[in-house]
Amino acid sequence: MARADWWSFIAAFFAATHRVVALSWAGMGGSRWREQYSVETMSDEAMTVALATGLFESERKPVLVTHSFGAFASLLCAQRHGVRLGGVLTLDMPLLSRAQREARRGPTLRSVFAQRPTRVYPSLTDALARFRFAPEQPCENLFIADHIARTSLKEVPLIDGMCRTWRFDPRVSQMHPGDPARSLFGAVCPVAMAWGADSALVTPEVAAHGLSVAAPGTPRIAIPGARHHLMVDQPLALVSALRGLLQAWPSRN
Repeated sequence: MARADWWSFIAAFFAATHRVVALSWAGMGGSRWREQYSVETMSDEAMTVALATGLFESERKPVLVTHSFGAFASLLCAQRHGVRLGGVLTLDMPLLSRAQREARRGPTLRSVFAQRPTRVYPSLTDALARFRFAPEQPCENLFIADHIARTSLKEVPLIDGMCRTWRFDPRVSQMHPGDPARSLFGAVCPVAMAWGADSALVTPEVAAHGLSVAAPGTPRIAIPGARHHLMVDQPLALVSALRGLLQAWPSRN
């Protein structure tokens, strides 16, 4: 489960030209776990963080950049709070049609985490050795995977010492995505969509479905050589794509 540090090596490229804020959704970072989670709560968290960090004080409205499941929350922001936003950019968002959902039936993160407790590891080495991306994929930039894994762990006490476990709450995986297609169709701010050209989740057919729901003229970017985790697979290509997009989009009017 991703958290703010997944963006730490991307956000730095924009720090000299933009006011940049990265947030961890509740149950995925350093905050306490909630009793229950929802896309509506995630949307409220994003807007609250933007307010608390002064993003609405600028002459230009803030742009939300979100990845995977987080994109569903950002679309809800675009629908409910879009008048306060400059735009929303989704990255490798698996927005499936009904037929595509039926075709992909099988084990999901929700079912996997529902069947097992949070794992603990006696040492940092043991925990790092178990780190996997979801969905699993090869990774050429192992130094990025190491950074992400280390920042995704926390220490917890045991009777005979300390051990490590993941920061995320497994119950986050039980969250329903809501109705992202309706949110995308009802967005009241510009929306752009990008995905990994080699993504196992956002295939050309899935990307085409998402674009069919979006407004005509929605910017679209396929990142060459990137799988689902674009910021890990092709970080510099992602930075270049973001820079190019933000120079002309959204409109400055």
